[in-house]
Amino acid sequence: MMPARMMKVALTGSIGMGKSTVGRMLTARGIALFDADAAVHALYAPGGAAVEPLRAAFPEAVGAAGVDRAILSKLVLGDGDAIRRLEAIVHPLVGQVRQAFLEDAAARGDAFVVLDIPLLFEGRNRAGYDAVIVVSAPAEAQRARVLARPGMTAEKFEAILARQVPDEIKRAGADYVIDTGLPLAETEARVQAVVDDLARQAAEMNGKAR
Repeated sequence: MMPARMMKVALTGSIGMGKSTVGRMLTARGIALFDADAAVHALYAPGGAAVEPLRAAFPEAVGAAGVDRAILSKLVLGDGDAIRRLEAIVHPLVGQVRQAFLEDAAARGDAFVVLDIPLLFEGRNRAGYDAVIVVSAPAEAQRARVLARPGMTAEKFEAILARQVPDEIKRAGADYVIDTGLPLAETEARVQAVVDDLARQAAEMNGKAR
């Protein structure tokens, strides 16, 4: 008998589409979710594994409270070499946290896990995932949500959009689309339907493997 294979599912979507909301709905249903941004926050916090390496590379960005993301962002903005130095420090550390997450989930016997991958399409790293969930919403809802964020301007929003793969392309490349522009109950129902279908797929995949 072959060991069960755990499905890896990517959760993605453009800025302001409601990915965090859908992530909370998934975790409320007992689904293990890896949040790369949360992993970075932990690495940047006092005592985090990224603090000392970043202090050596970008001393102005590190203080008693750990790494100041706003200062770090200003230091690397538009500087390709600085960005590569930053990525060389942070990406392997995030990878270690991600691997530990996957190993823990496999040890529990999870049928599938979801990994929050904000730039899945932008990074062209669709390979390696058994399914992709794209969170979407109407453009007017997206814009209103983003512009309501502190410090956000229309110019910043347009600049971010220009760097992201258009929503229609993401939707076309998805196995599942979850629309957060619907009433909350309808979005919840869609999330439940996706969870049920993923559980069915995982069971069928491992049934064939035996």
